[in-house]
Amino acid sequence: MSSEVVMVDEIPFPSEIKLNKPLLLLGHGITDMEIHFLQIKFTAIGVYLDPEITNHLQQWKGKSALELAENDEFFDALVSAPVDKFLRIVVFKEIKGSQYGVQLESSVRDRLAEVDKYEEDEEEALEKVVEYFQSLYFKKDSIITFYFPAGLGIAEIAFMCEGKEDSKIKVENANVVEMMMRWYLDGKRGISPATISSLAEKISAELSK
Repeated sequence: MSSEVVMVDEIPFPSEIKLNKPLLLLGHGITDMEIHFLQIKFTAIGVYLDPEITNHLQQWKGKSALELAENDEFFDALVSAPVDKFLRIVVFKEIKGSQYGVQLESSVRDRLAEVDKYEEDEEEALEKVVEYFQSLYFKKDSIITFYFPAGLGIAEIAFMCEGKEDSKIKVENANVVEMMMRWYLDGKRGISPATISSLAEKISAELSK
């Protein structure tokens, strides 16, 4: 882990993490909702990418952050780029893991059904993910991570509470893995507009170097 940190709404995120190779924090934001004029924050999000991702996004060089944030094709290319991706999600507001699992299931299932890829294998893989979250309780400051190794079509999900790794699961259905990634990284349809804007801004800056 890098010693430098970036504060995302008072939650520290390392600016770099090392897995197979160093990944950089290239996007961050929060998920929230307004209820009776109060902003309720649920999670803070950090998106870590292999810096080589810019090699796969050269056709957008010179585009502004705003242009990228509005461009679905740009986010398609980002999701499909064969580089390591890692999501670090820190909990603000305590919820049951089952509530998070239901949101994820609904988003992934709808996206798969839309492109006609929701078959028995996908249903089975998604059920395992939902089951995994069912038994967890997200206390404040607990951490969920999604690791998407380059080009393997798998995801490793881990949960940490009070600084200790609680449990992990591997998802090996490439269609489910892609849609889980899209839940967070799918441009205008991503769960966190703030994260999408931040990604567009950072990558636009990286491309113009």
